[in-house]
Amino acid sequence: VIGQPAKSKRPKEPGENKIRPVNKKVKPRNPKMKERESVDSSLKSQSILTQVMDKGHFQKLAATLSLAAGQSIELRCKGNNVTWSYPSYLDTFKDSRLSIKQLDRYSQLILANSTAADTGEYSCWLQLCNGNKCRKDETKTGSTYIFFTDKEELFVPTPSYFEIVYLNPDKPAVIPCRVTTPSAKVTLHREFPAEEIETDGTDIIYDAKRGFVFQHPTSDHKGIVYCKAESQGAPQISIKYHLLYVEVPKGPPSATIAVSSSRAGLSDRVRVVCTVLGEPDVDVNFRWQYPGQESGRPVIIQNFWRLINRGIGHTTRISESVLLVEDFEDIDVGNYVCIAQNLQGETTVATKAELK
Repeated sequence: VIGQPAKSKRPKEPGENKIRPVNKKVKPRNPKMKERESVDSSLKSQSILTQVMDKGHFQKLAATLSLAAGQSIELRCKGNNVTWSYPSYLDTFKDSRLSIKQLDRYSQLILANSTAADTGEYSCWLQLCNGNKCRKDETKTGSTYIFFTDKEELFVPTPSYFEIVYLNPDKPAVIPCRVTTPSAKVTLHREFPAEEIETDGTDIIYDAKRGFVFQHPTSDHKGIVYCKAESQGAPQISIKYHLLYVEVPKGPPSATIAVSSSRAGLSDRVRVVCTVLGEPDVDVNFRWQYPGQESGRPVIIQNFWRLINRGIGHTTRISESVLLVEDFEDIDVGNYVCIAQNLQGETTVATKAELK
């Protein structure tokens, strides 16, 4: 019977994707524990994700899938409380081609009129909820990376023509020139001096799903680079990437504080500036404590940041928070405390303003 699963007599080898006969009825049986344990764990993770094919057929998805751009695709995830993940730009631009519906027994994701830009990872998982608290069920997940191939767009399109990549000495750096055709030959090139950068498969590797990965970035890698792809036609060039070497090590913010006048007169304008030097791609949050805070004294607080070059190829981010007292009064006399926080921790600095 078409569509009815049947077991072959020959046991399935680990990772083997065997074609099953559809014209032979065999009594179904539960797999033995040994067979269960031998199945590749990556196949287990695909168990709740399927692709809807023609005529109501369903197909479990492998780790990667290649489709021609322009096709529509329907994915289903088993479960009554499913969460999806997909290329983030589909959310950014509120793309109407994407629709997700939760039905009784499964969740449905449909992407219509696909483009090369839709290339990326599509995954789903079951949520386990207890009251308002939910967590991911690690045993009920599914994931596949879909290449939407387009010979006119070998590189996955990006919204900009130029990107900055930060080179941290303590973590890999990725130059994200991903391709839409997994078989494309991709090379990395430096703009000046004009040369191809060798991909040795150890320190520099290429992954079609991520791009070029520098495993151990150094200041020698800084500069402007681009990627070149070839696949049955004229080669195509990616956007340019500016590689900046990061000077500041990881850790809590390195903060300083300064006041425009430590002894201010009545009605003076007093400006307190809290400054942090840090990694270019690490955000800093500021909090303030000041003398008139509890009584509701109005002050103006503004936050800024910018990148500066400190020596050749060394880049630092300057983050600033400015607290402004428009007309200084008795209530404003005292300590001004700035708390600067990043993912690594927080730093507190203080200064004092007095009345003349």
